[in-house]
Amino acid sequence: MKLTRKVRIKNALGLHARPATMIAKLLQGTLSSVSFTYRNETVNARSIMSILMLAATKNSLITVVVEGEDASETMDRIVGAFEDKFGE
Repeated sequence: MKLTRKVRIKNALGLHARPATMIAKLLQGTLSSVSFTYRNETVNARSIMSILMLAATKNSLITVVVEGEDASETMDRIVGAFEDKFGE
């Protein structure tokens, strides 16, 4: 299964080190592949450095693509983290 959603970054500092680390930890143990696309650049969401290289700021729209057997559950977890501002 392949799912695609757009999420808005609500954090004041954008996708900085803390949210990038939380995303990588959240994806540990999931089976699906996850990528983020911002400004025509697509990165592996499991890589903290790749997420940081997007340099996505507050209010940026990120396209999240999740593909695999647990895609629905993984997408829900990612979208929930973005909605919760990664606990900030």
